[in-house]
Amino acid sequence: MNPHFHIPYVLPTALLALALALKLPTFARAWRDPDVRATTLLLTWATAVLVVITPVNIHRLNTLTGVPNIASPWAYSFLTAFCATGLTMITRWREEPSVKRRRKMRRIYVIYACIVAALWVTFLLADASEERIYDLDTYYAGTPWMREHILLYLVAHMVSSLVAAYMLWKWFPEITNRWLKTGVVFLQAGFASGLLFDVAKFCAIGARWAGTDWDVLSTQAAPPFALLEAILVAVGFTVPQAGPFLHRRLRDQRDYWRLRPLWRAVRVLTPTAATARFGFWTPLDLRLMQRQQRIHDALRLLTPHFDHILYQRTYEAALTTHSEKAARGVAGAVAVQAAIHAHQTGRPSAAADEVPQIDPHVSDHIHVISQAMYRRRTLDFPRRRATTTESMNTHA
Repeated sequence: MNPHFHIPYVLPTALLALALALKLPTFARAWRDPDVRATTLLLTWATAVLVVITPVNIHRLNTLTGVPNIASPWAYSFLTAFCATGLTMITRWREEPSVKRRRKMRRIYVIYACIVAALWVTFLLADASEERIYDLDTYYAGTPWMREHILLYLVAHMVSSLVAAYMLWKWFPEITNRWLKTGVVFLQAGFASGLLFDVAKFCAIGARWAGTDWDVLSTQAAPPFALLEAILVAVGFTVPQAGPFLHRRLRDQRDYWRLRPLWRAVRVLTPTAATARFGFWTPLDLRLMQRQQRIHDALRLLTPHFDHILYQRTYEAALTTHSEKAARGVAGAVAVQAAIHAHQTGRPSAAADEVPQIDPHVSDHIHVISQAMYRRRTLDFPRRRATTTESMNTHA
């Protein structure tokens, strides 16, 4: 059977390769973190498995090395390493750091390293001279040493899936972190898919031993479950780390853009200290911190010009059409704009001597103040009403 490229392999392989590429910068910065190292290794093994088992790559590897079916021990070795890394990661999640945990993880690595070595030994001892791209497991099911080679990887994979699923099932009720719980759900689905892969393979091999042809279970039914397992397990181990990071990233991005109107308004003021110049590649959290500091620095400069009476009247006027929080934002926006104008004209607020600093209702609500500045029309009515009230009180 001539090898040809299968479209179903493209998407899962590309997704895992992309996840690995996105993980590499984190690995470069925090390679000493055991969780980061383990996740990077897991994605590496999963990606390697899918790359090797693609039919066209099986043929290429066999041709390049000149050894028929050499792709078999390569793919099964990567799959075994994937299983070992998954078990150690679950162990690291479930148990607190201890000597016992280290020994358990070391034992897992030793056992699976021995399995990888046995895979290569059995393959070298076997007579597998005819290249089989799609049906290697069933075609060589009765061949001495190749039979053991195939059963070894299937048993190792099934045992790891069963053990991992059991460990997660016992641990699931104790999990309170939502990201971790989501990851465990993906893992359970992934290991269940892996068990279906094993069942399909064993049934096809058993049928061969019984003289029946159920090869379709191995060549067509099993592979999709293997692809699904690789994706779900990789996602399951990535979500607990990537989820909080993406959540913080989205939150910081939202806050960064929400502060833009207020930041632009106070840019006319000269900061009391030199502002660091950040480039595009500067981490978002540092840029957000700089924007917040710039705004608070500007508010301190505006203290002598801040009209607290105007703020209070605008707040009372805004309460008629806005919630308490939104009214604070509208009042703060109107008062800050007035303070900026007063600062530029050199006119201090009449109440500046009475209140030496800006009220926390202003400094603690910079996000809603900035949002109110973005919606400029919402400021017109409270500003007019507050100004009219002030004018009436003055003439009275």
